[in-house]
Amino acid sequence: MISRRGNLPEPAAHSAPRTEPATPSSDRFAAALRGFGPLGIVAILSILLTGNVTVGEMIILPVGAALVLVWARLSRTPWREIGYVRPRSWILTVAGGIAFGVAFKFLMKAIVMPLFGAPPINRAYHFLAGNSGMLPAAVWGMLVAGFGEETIFRGYFFERLGKLLGQSAGAKTAIVVVTSIVFGLDHYSVQGLAGAEQAAIVGLVFGSIAAVTGRIVMLMFAHAAFDLTALAIIYFGLESRVAHLVF
Repeated sequence: MISRRGNLPEPAAHSAPRTEPATPSSDRFAAALRGFGPLGIVAILSILLTGNVTVGEMIILPVGAALVLVWARLSRTPWREIGYVRPRSWILTVAGGIAFGVAFKFLMKAIVMPLFGAPPINRAYHFLAGNSGMLPAAVWGMLVAGFGEETIFRGYFFERLGKLLGQSAGAKTAIVVVTSIVFGLDHYSVQGLAGAEQAAIVGLVFGSIAAVTGRIVMLMFAHAAFDLTALAIIYFGLESRVAHLVF
């Protein structure tokens, strides 16, 4: 190009090279936690293998669930993706969860588990019958299970498998089945085959609700009510009577 001021050529205009902004280390760390690389796998194993930790005889701490909340915060995962959705009505959610949990436990104890040939007495927890000294710790343990196990299995585990398998109907069905099997196996070491079968069935029912609604708050109350009803049946020596209500 010729300058109007003379015959010397003007220097060609060169645009400065464009550089992509550096990704902050915090963003990379969050993405790694959400992914399925080494850090993501370590997070998954840490949460699933920790679960509820028993201190002393029966003081249960929801360590795994606490790690889920830490993971969600550090990975910048929205709470709704692990099922933490604010209920439209807390009263209906709490009351509905408690009613469902109580009714579901009686259904399992009186009809479903007898069909599977389960013994009427839960030997793993029979020591709680009339044991007032252990009652406060047992009640606490049931409440912790409601919060902790739902957060891990129907919250975190659902989110992780959803990222891998997608959100189609087939994928959600597979997620419900896989999480229910793992949930059942998680109960086998303490409660044996009958406990694993019951946990797997509960996982299928609760998991189906979580898959349809995307919410786990009601399930937390239902789970706690289910376990507290089981505790009451054991504590007051009603296991055989309830187990033989129908059969």
